[in-house]
Amino acid sequence: MQEHSSELLKTIAIALPAAFVGGIAAKWLRLPTLVGYLLAGVAVGPFTPGLVANSGVALELAEIGVVLLMFGVGLHFSIGDLVAVRRIAVPGALGQIVVATALGVLVGSLAGWSLGEGLVVGLAISVASTVVLLRALEQRELLSSEPGRVAIGWLIVEDVFTVVALVVLPTLAPGGTDGGPLDVAGDVGIAVAKAAALTALMLIAGARFLPWLLSRVEREGSRELFTLVVLSVALGIAFAASEVFGVSFALGAFLAGAVLSSSHLSDRAAAEVLPLSDAFGVLFFVAVGMLLDPEILLDAPLEVAAVVVIVVVAKFATAIGLVRLLGGPTRTGALVGAGLAQIGEFSFIVATTAVGVGLLSARGFQLIVAAALLSIALNPVAYGVARLIDRPNVGRRS
Repeated sequence: MQEHSSELLKTIAIALPAAFVGGIAAKWLRLPTLVGYLLAGVAVGPFTPGLVANSGVALELAEIGVVLLMFGVGLHFSIGDLVAVRRIAVPGALGQIVVATALGVLVGSLAGWSLGEGLVVGLAISVASTVVLLRALEQRELLSSEPGRVAIGWLIVEDVFTVVALVVLPTLAPGGTDGGPLDVAGDVGIAVAKAAALTALMLIAGARFLPWLLSRVEREGSRELFTLVVLSVALGIAFAASEVFGVSFALGAFLAGAVLSSSHLSDRAAAEVLPLSDAFGVLFFVAVGMLLDPEILLDAPLEVAAVVVIVVVAKFATAIGLVRLLGGPTRTGALVGAGLAQIGEFSFIVATTAVGVGLLSARGFQLIVAAALLSIALNPVAYGVARLIDRPNVGRRS
């Protein structure tokens, strides 16, 4: 039994205590706890000596955290809230993706990368992390604010874009695919149609069935059954969204929560998933740290710094400029920019796919991981800058 010990149990037994120690140490040093979680991941990762947890298992566990977190956020939003911010969120997200991707290609050309690798790095760093953004908004009580709604809408557009990018990437690989431009366009159209079909299904059928289901189970008077039905809805719809409709777990979970937001039991449902969301969310940061090979920081410091500057500085400034250009206030632009000045799980999905088709080298993957870890660690600084930008406007609003 000891020889065949479960990788799942081993990973949890190593990762959670390591995260606790890292979080406590960060608190003592007056640093954000997420920095401690990231460094804990580095300590128990395969690139450093000592105890080693399974990074693949850790990422799968972290995916549960993403699902529960997006489900909880959906419970506090209505579809109408998101539709109201589409004027800024949709063109803003697409514009920022174009700018970040172009900058990635530029850095790649200066560093001697191939065009394909520069394009992949640019695409990967153009999309932000769900976990980091939502935790930051929750901690600052901004989820229900205008900047929070814009940021969530922006993130959903990036999510749909990631689906399209995953369809297109194999066609850019060395040797390409047998299909021509029309075949690629058809595949992209199918991917977008599937995402639209899922949304329509949830708004029409899900909005009627899911609130009824929660109310029916609640009348049974069993807390266990209520918890089970909430988790079943969140995880089940997320899984179906991925397997049947080809979109991310996160988008499926968000839609499930959004259609339940009209239920009078939405607050209770959110309370049921919160403890699990916190625990699995911590595993996300540990998993990011486990992916990093610290040698990349010594072997390619200038390349790492350039990518981090794009993620933290260029994306932040681009978001402010785009929000202002689209008629939004400076405060919204600054807070949205701060929230999106990092990368995470979506970036890893793009990078992993690119590695699989030969578009990205192991070194390029490590650059993306290093940029993710450093940008996540610097994200609280971005919010500090956003507050400074907004401060001159406080007196005008009051």
